[in-house]
Amino acid sequence: MSTEPPVPFQVLNEIGIIAQLAGKRLERTLPDGLLLPHFSVLNHFVRRGGEESPVQLARAFQVTKGAMTNTLQRLEARGLIEIRPDPKDGRAKRVSITDAGRSLQAEAIAGLAPALEALRAAFPDERFAAALPFLQELRVFLDAERDSG
Repeated sequence: MSTEPPVPFQVLNEIGIIAQLAGKRLERTLPDGLLLPHFSVLNHFVRRGGEESPVQLARAFQVTKGAMTNTLQRLEARGLIEIRPDPKDGRAKRVSITDAGRSLQAEAIAGLAPALEALRAAFPDERFAAALPFLQELRVFLDAERDSG
């Protein structure tokens, strides 16, 4: 007897598969040896602005502080982010994106143009626009729930 998994599981499963496929596609087009975790941090700063601590970033990406420190060191070595002491707590650090980081993030998105055009040819913008509100609500819900369970 075969039963379908619950619909929320099916949706999350599809999102996971899409994330893997999209991530690999993006990684193939990233400029100058940039990796997906590096792009993700740059994209995070472009989307949100401001500055954050390494601990906040590790929490946001749900990775260890060590993994985030490695990513940040690589980005800093390339001049894509700036890491400086926290003026309120000399032991802590603050991270922000540089103009070079913003430029490289924009270059990475521009490199996706052929893939994005293929998507637009297969699916009209209206379908993407229709899916976006639900996906945003789902992200907000999951983000709020991650620390409670």
